Amino acid sequence: MAGHAHDAHGHDDHLDGEQDFHVSYKGYATGFILSVILTAIPFWLVMAKVLPSPKLTGFIILGFAAVQMVVHMVYFLHMNAKVEQGWSMLALLFTAALVVIMLSGSVWVMYHMNTNMMPTPDPAAMRNM
Repeated sequence: MAGHAHDAHGHDDHLDGEQDFHVSYKGYATGFILSVILTAIPFWLVMAKVLPSPKLTGFIILGFAAVQMVVHMVYFLHMNAKVEQGWSMLALLFTAALVVIMLSGSVWVMYHMNTNMMPTPDPAAMRNM
């Protein structure tokens, strides 16, 4: 094709930092194993009721979810500082900001829904509402 430079293997020469970052089965296997571990630990925390407080358990699960998103971005979406002249790292930072907003907003909404929607133990107080 005119306008595209290809080497002997058919790869583009204009990839800049991408030559050093190759997809491998080892990378996918590492990402998969980390994902399974990062799913199994929160599952165990909830099912075995390891932690004394449901709030603490919830925050730890949110932490594991955030770490798992980073694992997915690095091992499956191949985001790093070298690929696409750093634009994927900027996308990662933007994604992290959105995740923080979504996680904190979800916790805030669930807390207020729990506080405002739970029935009171006194039926007379329910009639006066």
